[in-house]
Amino acid sequence: MRLEDFTYFKAVATQGSLSRAANSLYISQPSLSNAMAKLEQELGVELFIRSSQGVPLTSEGEEFLQYANQMLEQMALLERRYFDQEPPALPIFSVVTHHYAFVVDAFSRLLKRHQPIRYQASLKEVRTYEVIEEVYHLRSELGVLYRSHYNRDIINRDLDEKHLTFHPLITSRPHIFTSKYHPLAKKKFVTFGDLAPYPRLNFEQGKYNSFYFWEEVHADLEVDQAITVSDRATIFNLMIGLNGYTISSGIINADLNGEEIIAIPLESPEEIEIGYITNDFHQLNPMALEFIDILEQCLIEGVASQQQ
Repeated sequence: MRLEDFTYFKAVATQGSLSRAANSLYISQPSLSNAMAKLEQELGVELFIRSSQGVPLTSEGEEFLQYANQMLEQMALLERRYFDQEPPALPIFSVVTHHYAFVVDAFSRLLKRHQPIRYQASLKEVRTYEVIEEVYHLRSELGVLYRSHYNRDIINRDLDEKHLTFHPLITSRPHIFTSKYHPLAKKKFVTFGDLAPYPRLNFEQGKYNSFYFWEEVHADLEVDQAITVSDRATIFNLMIGLNGYTISSGIINADLNGEEIIAIPLESPEEIEIGYITNDFHQLNPMALEFIDILEQCLIEGVASQQQ
């Protein structure tokens, strides 16, 4: 098995087409096709489903992609360490998450610790399905999401099938996020009856729009007015402009969310278990482990502020 086979394989897996992958690699399609056939023969598994529509990965191909990504990551680190003329950077760190301000806070604290050292890092706020897929394909080292009584079995099954592990950090009761000018803002807690006249705000989940994958608990509860949004800035603007609300953990960060957004406890039997997921085939680097410690501290501080 040659190192370039990993590069070739990842190109085909990413492009979903032998011809497009060959073009991106500047080699002929027959050469690439032969290389992939030899790789499959050497491994003793079929990596691709060959059809007129393209070459999607088989389940064995999905698993092999994780190892290929690891191998290519390690080679990139090796090249930067020994062949680049610039000082070596910190290991690349990437985290993917629901739309959680406390994750942004933890990410910021992590990178402030390492200034002015060079680093490469990324933070993505995406849909639930994408959080899981990013970690499964090792495009991100870890992902932050939640489990509840309602979605736990479905989430656990999906994680088990993809060899991912959920690591719980903290459990919180449901709250609503809304504007401090909302008519309900002075209440110590709210009920679903209180919320009935106001629009519920949810983050859109694309084609994987099952209630089990929504970012908000009680997403299956029917309401008269519902608005779907794609980013945190919009959801906060609609809280202020329309007296809208969303259901979340109640862990709020005034520096990032702004002083105009508040959290109010919601009368509900649900629980929100926040944690992070990791890939069973990947060992976290020191930067990721440091991030987890900071994230846990941010969550502890957030829960403490709820109780004040």
